[in-house]
Amino acid sequence: MSASAAIDIGSNSLLLTVIDGAGAVLHDEAVVVGLGKGLGDGGRFRPDRAATALAVLRRYAERAATLGVRPEDVLVCATSGARRASDAPAFFAQVTAETGLVPRTISGEEEAELAFLGAARGLPLGDGPRVVIDLGGGSTEVVHGLGDVMGSRISLEIGSVRLTEAYAPGDDVSPEQLHALRAAVAEACAALSPAPEGAVAVAVAGSATTLAAMSLGLTAYDGARVHGARVSRDSLDAWAERLRAASPSQRAALAAVSPERAPYLMAGATVLSGVLRRLGLDGLTASDGGLRYGILRQAGRL
Repeated sequence: MSASAAIDIGSNSLLLTVIDGAGAVLHDEAVVVGLGKGLGDGGRFRPDRAATALAVLRRYAERAATLGVRPEDVLVCATSGARRASDAPAFFAQVTAETGLVPRTISGEEEAELAFLGAARGLPLGDGPRVVIDLGGGSTEVVHGLGDVMGSRISLEIGSVRLTEAYAPGDDVSPEQLHALRAAVAEACAALSPAPEGAVAVAVAGSATTLAAMSLGLTAYDGARVHGARVSRDSLDAWAERLRAASPSQRAALAAVSPERAPYLMAGATVLSGVLRRLGLDGLTASDGGLRYGILRQAGRL
């Protein structure tokens, strides 16, 4: 089998993975673009963010082509930001015209399914109950399953960028703002069902892996160490408070592995903690897998 590639167009990050015919990773890359920044509901992509996203997607298409995957054969899925943007169809038509890539906007339900499929990559999770948490910039998908068999799934309209813009848009964040953010997360999480006894939680996407790297004390990202790392709910709460009290430069220093995510990590930690609290779990396992691996798995490439 020839090489395959998948792109995840998220509200905050654009990610590319290319694998060979045996499933070995040839290229894996993530770029924080902030395509959903300032979008709100039913708004339009900011011209500067759209231009940056187009440039990254053009480079991704070229990179995939050098590894044997034609742009039209790359599997490209867009998530929450594209679901909310009124100009997403026009923007993706431009992407296709200029890069050859053909993005497809997926529903929250399909996003949850793909995250579940990709999350367990290489992790010894066993055959018991499992909950996969996919925290994005615009939404959070929570999927219950038994081993590799997916069960119920739900998409929550809370994400790290979206919540930051709504509750903590400035450089200085007060305790009252963090309290309001936590209350909003708890309200959204009320739609979740508690996890069954013995369940394990697995979290994917950039906020989760960055917080895991920070908990490990990493100053440079190391996917091999992050993949499978344990992060407690207490640690997430502590990170939220520490990030709240920090200045922008201090937040960037704390998030040295991915400083461009720093403004949104307080909200990200709050979402992950809130989901765990509602599930009745005291921690999670970070996964460096996720949606793009689910895209490849769904297509029979992994």
